[in-house]
Amino acid sequence: MKEEITKVLTMVQEGKLDSDEASELIQALKEKDSTPATIKGSNYLDKMLKIRVMSEEGDKVNVNLPLRLIKVALKTGLSIASAIPESAKYVKDIDVLDVDLILEAIENELSGQIVDVESTKGEKVSVVIE
Repeated sequence: MKEEITKVLTMVQEGKLDSDEASELIQALKEKDSTPATIKGSNYLDKMLKIRVMSEEGDKVNVNLPLRLIKVALKTGLSIASAIPESAKYVKDIDVLDVDLILEAIENELSGQIVDVESTKGEKVSVVIE
C-alpha cells in the first residue's frame, strides 16, 4: 500500500491530481487495505453437507458433515481403494460411484440442494450444502 500512496503523492507533485482527488484515492486505498481478504474457497469449505431423512412413521435422521471432512475422506478413500486389489468385490457399487464427480462439485463450490427424493411411501431424503 505504501507504493500506491507514494504514486498518488507523486501524481499530486506532477500536477496530475489535486489534493482533494489524492485524498479520496488514499482513503480508498486505506479502506481496501483494511477489508479482510478472503481466499476463494475458504468460506465454502466451512459449509456443511446436510442430509435429512424423514420416514413415513415420522422418524427423522439429521446428519451434518463438514465439506472439509468430506473432501479429505473422499480423497483418502480413493487412494486406499486403488491400493487394494479387486476392491470392487469388497465395496458394493464402488465402480459405479463417481467420487471424482463429487470432488469436482466441491472444487467448483456447488451450493444448495443436491438431492430431493420422496418415495411413494412418503419417505423423504434431502441433501443440501449450506
